[in-house]
Amino acid sequence: MNTSLPEDVQSFQISEALLHVAAEALLRGHGHGRARHSSLKLPLRVGTRASPLALVQTRAFVARLTRFCPRLRDMGAIKEVQMTTIADRNQVARLADIGGKGLFSREIHDVLLEGKIDLAVHSLKDLETELPPGIVLGCTLRREDARDALLLRDRSKAARAKAGSVGDLLACLPEGAMIGCSSVRRQAQLLHARPDLRFCLLRGNVQTRIDKLQAGACDATLLALAGLRRLDMADRADVILPPDVMVPASGQGIVGVTVRESDHELRELLAAVEDPESRAVATAERAFLAELDGSCRTPVGAYAVMERGRLHMESVLSTPDGRFERRAHAQSTLREAAALGRSLAARLRAETPPAQFAAITAP
Repeated sequence: MNTSLPEDVQSFQISEALLHVAAEALLRGHGHGRARHSSLKLPLRVGTRASPLALVQTRAFVARLTRFCPRLRDMGAIKEVQMTTIADRNQVARLADIGGKGLFSREIHDVLLEGKIDLAVHSLKDLETELPPGIVLGCTLRREDARDALLLRDRSKAARAKAGSVGDLLACLPEGAMIGCSSVRRQAQLLHARPDLRFCLLRGNVQTRIDKLQAGACDATLLALAGLRRLDMADRADVILPPDVMVPASGQGIVGVTVRESDHELRELLAAVEDPESRAVATAERAFLAELDGSCRTPVGAYAVMERGRLHMESVLSTPDGRFERRAHAQSTLREAAALGRSLAARLRAETPPAQFAAITAP
């Protein structure tokens, strides 16, 4: 079979599953029907939210998959299936009040389990910590910049932010500034540093939030720098907050692809485009979140990086009002990624008085 494949496929060391898909695309293109010895059916249906950022991320994933064989793209071997979830339709309520961040993926996973799509692409930070039975994380793609960015309505004030302490970086925010935000993690960390700040709910896709900011809904807002970069809008970030100032959300900047657990050949295909470093840091960060039963209601952050072959992880646990905050750092080998996340979570929980922990995890 391999000798009939184009050179761009033969030149890569890729999975047998991807070779099957390439072969089937070639056979279909020549009217020969399906390739033998493969359970994969074409086109592969890729589920995604319909937001601009979700589509950019999905198309980047498809481009990576088809980079090994352009004919997969040219012959229509992959089909994009756009969906609008309840979390997309309801832009006026906090996610915590309408079911949590899992709303972004729950309906998509229902469709995946029904067999109407074959895999689904997500922002990993929006993916529920415990996946539904029958669904697994098939692969993670290379992480984009995980830092949070501060966007100002009056951009001239950005010059006041200076490298150094959190106070220096937030000097661009006037006393009592109104911050548009839907993340309890970001709100808690900002309030810990600046108790004078006020907050209002600001939801919507990236451009919608920027439009609301410019219309005067608030003085500033925060967005993931990864999303801005993927949308070619990084120049809109006025102040970039390093992880030691604003610990990112678990999985922030990583694109994850979910698949049915029983689709072994498709899982093998996804393994061919896996980024091992992203998988390691995602494993540590999601283990941290799971240990704390973290959700969009929980003001926690976790950020792991690989340095000299070891994982280094920063974490934070706060009360929603920012009055109580604990941070912890640890490191481990890559094989101990999950244990690293769990141990940091256990450490923060042990250092948190019961009353504060109850406030942090309250529904």
